[in-house]
Amino acid sequence: MKLTFALSLSALALTAILSAPALAGPKEEAIADKLAEAVPGLQVTSVKASEAPGLYEVQSNSGQTIYATESGEYLLTGDLLKITNTGIANVTEQARAEQRRQKMDAFGDEGVISFPATGEEKAVVDVFTDIDCPYCRKLHAEVEQLNEYGITVNYYAFPRSGPGTPSWTKYESVWCAEDSRAAMTAAKNGKSVERVSCDNPVEAQYRLGAEVGVTGTPAIVLEDGNMVRGYVPARNLAEGLGLL
Repeated sequence: MKLTFALSLSALALTAILSAPALAGPKEEAIADKLAEAVPGLQVTSVKASEAPGLYEVQSNSGQTIYATESGEYLLTGDLLKITNTGIANVTEQARAEQRRQKMDAFGDEGVISFPATGEEKAVVDVFTDIDCPYCRKLHAEVEQLNEYGITVNYYAFPRSGPGTPSWTKYESVWCAEDSRAAMTAAKNGKSVERVSCDNPVEAQYRLGAEVGVTGTPAIVLEDGNMVRGYVPARNLAEGLGLL
């Protein structure tokens, strides 16, 4: 598990790549310019025509999807819903999931604390976790069951209290331990973990969590980029993934 980390630099490079404006033409550029002028500090990263005629989907450093008219004069915030033959689809959430998948793929799984599937791997879930979070501990108690269902669990750091706090330091110690999986299980069970310091990815993973919309833990990111917010029993998760 221990390696010298260029992850922080990689994360910065990733942010730069993902924040490069993706503007298809003069209409999109005009909308971006109008928004940037109206909202100081706003950095528009992409503008594209939405599924709804006449509306453009705008992504920015605010993390919020904005919809603009062609002139850029009128704005809408919130989720765009679409009536389909099977019900109502959340177009905005579908877009978020795709962006989330791209960011997770670009960041990669180097530095995660992984609990691999037993036997054939049928699915992988990326879990942003806080060692001291009660529901994170509840989920961890069922990781072995998830592994038996063929699900690999990759842990990404997201100590909710932030840098410099006991939970943050605890996560660093778990990651730096000689056997990080054993240390994670011990810490999740409320046992003390020897304080160890080393180059680690906790900060980079924490920033990644913020970028993909983690607001609480556990946050389970599926392979298609969809996010399950909060604890889900192992069997329910396996059923939701179509494994049972």
